[in-house]
Amino acid sequence: MKKLLLINFMLIAAFAAFAQQSATDGVKQSINTMFDAMRKGDSTLLKSVFAKEMVLQSISTNKEGKAVISTDSANDFAKAIGTPHTSVYDERITYGDIKIDGDLASVWAPYKFYLGDKFSHCGVDVFSLMKTAAGWKIIYIVDTRRKDNCIE
Repeated sequence: MKKLLLINFMLIAAFAAFAQQSATDGVKQSINTMFDAMRKGDSTLLKSVFAKEMVLQSISTNKEGKAVISTDSANDFAKAIGTPHTSVYDERITYGDIKIDGDLASVWAPYKFYLGDKFSHCGVDVFSLMKTAAGWKIIYIVDTRRKDNCIE
């Protein structure tokens, strides 16, 4: 009986680990698609991973050295990405902490942003995603922005 309980526990644990890994892969795929769309300048591809009422916010420091927050609409962001520009928008992230609870995911990802090959700024992206019938959709992004003290 103890053997049967142990085997059942191991199977349940293995299934849970597999399900978590599959969810993590899906979350990463949505975020990677967003950055691919940015590099390609493809607003349609970009919108494919955004929830309908997605919110974008940035925290930066103003001229007085105080933290300020700015908010952009997903449509304005997509328009900026889809408008022809001379340099590729290349945001390079490193996946940090990924947490998933059912249909909600949260991702912490340090990044460096380049215009073409030229470094522009760095910071941390924090994503919130929701699992839908069409896959993981980004519902919220907040980031920090600075020129130095970048996380390696």
